[in-house]
Amino acid sequence: MNYYLLIGTYTKGKSEGLYVYKMNTETGDVVAISKATAANPSYLDVSPDEKFVYAVNEDANDKGSVSVFAFDKSNGALKYIDKQTSGGDHPCYVAVNKTGKWVAVANYTGGSFSTLPIMANGTLGTPTTIQHTGSSINKERQEKPHVHSTVFSPDDKYIFVPDLGIDKVMIYSFNAGSGKPEPAKQPFVKATEGYGPRHFTFHPNGKLAYLVEEMGGAVAAYKYKDGKLTFIQHISAYPADFTGKKWSADIHISPDGKFLYASNRTPANTIAIFSIDSKSGKLKALGYESTKGDVPRNFTIDPTGNFLLVANQETDNIVIFKRNKETGLLTDTGKRIEAGNPVCLKWVGEK
Repeated sequence: MNYYLLIGTYTKGKSEGLYVYKMNTETGDVVAISKATAANPSYLDVSPDEKFVYAVNEDANDKGSVSVFAFDKSNGALKYIDKQTSGGDHPCYVAVNKTGKWVAVANYTGGSFSTLPIMANGTLGTPTTIQHTGSSINKERQEKPHVHSTVFSPDDKYIFVPDLGIDKVMIYSFNAGSGKPEPAKQPFVKATEGYGPRHFTFHPNGKLAYLVEEMGGAVAAYKYKDGKLTFIQHISAYPADFTGKKWSADIHISPDGKFLYASNRTPANTIAIFSIDSKSGKLKALGYESTKGDVPRNFTIDPTGNFLLVANQETDNIVIFKRNKETGLLTDTGKRIEAGNPVCLKWVGEK
């Protein structure tokens, strides 16, 4: 099977914007296809029909925006078509809802998030912005809200918004008609103080959810039902004897729902590997694989579950690991994609 791999980057170094590769998910071989110029397209998402790519432009001074690219599955070409303000500074995450009619974007420095309507031609309408307030115990990092992701629930009725600055996952009911988020019946869950909620993911069964906490280097597990989270477990993403700075980034579950992975940036530079108990949803640490590079940001498991790819932001490369589907463990294939400051990886099926 061939899939397109879309790469979002920071453009402070060698990168010019977005890059498209094609990967054979049987062999792990990759080939460069195309690129598109953009300013700091650090996070991407793809419309459900895979015709459009939405990329944040992670800039400040009212330049925070979301760019839209048309994607041609026949040849892998990206074509810029639109840009809209994100409603705040340094947007760092974007998600398209299940209907493909709305985009939600997290403004990290702005401490806000916005929902934007998607028009019939893929372009974006005016944002509705929700501003968070508050702070937490780390005076340097948590002096104000820092919204880090916007995740639609499996049924598309809620948006989960982890905020690193206030140590909460805010929960909003989402009306796909109006696009206006409202505080849910359970308006938030509190994270461990000083741990900094970052990325959030649902289990394929729709009944479990997991949060990675950046500064505490940990994963929180929850049962999920109808917009409500019930705490199950809190587990470190680091070995017990680790004494350095904790700096976690991303979290993903294997397509079969059996394993969870979390990335830890410098100095650890590892992917933490956990098994998921199918009955309780609890995690058990299985190991910590070196990412063979510095500051692993986002990582991705290909749709077949055969490979796990890690974007090492500061070593300008993406490392391709083979994934053992029985054990969840990773083996370095030796294959690399050279890309300037890569931070986000997304898949699109080949036509």
